[in-house]
Amino acid sequence: MMQIASDASSNKHSLINVMHRFIAAANNMDETIMVPSLLRDVPLEERAASEAEANNNHAPPCHSKQRDMYEHYLLLKSIKNDMEWGLLKREVGGGGAGLLDIPLTVQHQRREEQQHQDLLHEDNTDLENQFHYHLRGLFGVLSKLTLQADHLTNRYKREIGGGNFMR
Repeated sequence: MMQIASDASSNKHSLINVMHRFIAAANNMDETIMVPSLLRDVPLEERAASEAEANNNHAPPCHSKQRDMYEHYLLLKSIKNDMEWGLLKREVGGGGAGLLDIPLTVQHQRREEQQHQDLLHEDNTDLENQFHYHLRGLFGVLSKLTLQADHLTNRYKREIGGGNFMR
């Protein structure tokens, strides 16, 4: 049984490997970005930053879905924490309290029991298709998050090296 576990983690296409790559990229990002507040108000896309510099008409910036690098940094850290600690901490406590500090309420316990009962009564014939659908989605999302964490880390290194964050 131990042989199977080590083979799964060494397979580059395993879910465990994809998860480890994202967590490693997020940890590297966190270790590299020593002063996250320098990321505030820096456009996520380099193209947007160069367009903003070229536009000297002092028009207010367009705040659509574009995030700055600081918000993206926090998002990646939050996702990494959710993966490492689970969602219960966020759903129940919402704050910084530890998992052991949060007593499960009776209402929460009843809700989980009801969800468990609902799952038992669902048609199990499509579970394999559902599993593969969500697994493909998880692979895709984790791969994109890994690339984004690497991109953010590399861009921070470039910007800090060139002194472009200093205003």
